[in-house]
Amino acid sequence: MSAINHYENFPVASWLCPPRLRPAVLAIYHFARTADDIADEGEADADTRLLHLQAFKQDLLACAASGNHVSQHWPRVFQALSVQIQAHDIPLQALSDLLDAFTQDVSYTRDQRRYASRTELLDYCRRSANPVGRLLLHLYGVSDAISLSQSDAICSALQLINFWQDLSEDIPRGRHYLPNGAKLAEEIAYARALMHQGSPLVHKVAGRGGWELRLVVQGGLRILDKLERVDPHRTRPVLVAPDFALMAWRACWMRKPL
Repeated sequence: MSAINHYENFPVASWLCPPRLRPAVLAIYHFARTADDIADEGEADADTRLLHLQAFKQDLLACAASGNHVSQHWPRVFQALSVQIQAHDIPLQALSDLLDAFTQDVSYTRDQRRYASRTELLDYCRRSANPVGRLLLHLYGVSDAISLSQSDAICSALQLINFWQDLSEDIPRGRHYLPNGAKLAEEIAYARALMHQGSPLVHKVAGRGGWELRLVVQGGLRILDKLERVDPHRTRPVLVAPDFALMAWRACWMRKPL
């Protein structure tokens, strides 16, 4: 069981990430990416996926408890993660929350369950997306309550943007993230407002990491621009070269609030 290469809207451990943090960022990324593949990829049925996710979580707990743990199925993932947990005191709860979200994905798809409201969907984002931002802030040494709240806003916005971007792929697979009765235009507007709510965080992350975060924010906003011009039920908007130039220009003009 290994990670599969995926199209990514936003760079992971890019050249803007401080070199000292790249091993930790990559270890977290491969952990999450592999778990996501267990939940999504291949031909296994839902019950088998749930069993594999349970085994993956047991490996996480064993890895955190003992740096000597060797995973039977995912040795490279947990060997790298174990080193970084010890080096950076990475919080176990955030990693565990991610696995709970992947498990929920499989269960909801199996049971053909839909999200009843935006509140319920945001609760899913709390475990599927927000832990990623909190893990990165932990690595950057940022821990104040306002920054964590802003990070949650950015990450939830990115998760929602990904949902609306992927409607044409998710719905045929039985994944229904648009809440019952919700209007897509209103959900797109909400994701934009949430992104702007969190965007002051870019000024609190020092150096190259702050610039990478600027590009992440602008990437999400650019996808929203495209979502407002196409029908995402039929077309999946993606970022192309001119978009990255515009994102860089907009990133440079992100002013610190007075």
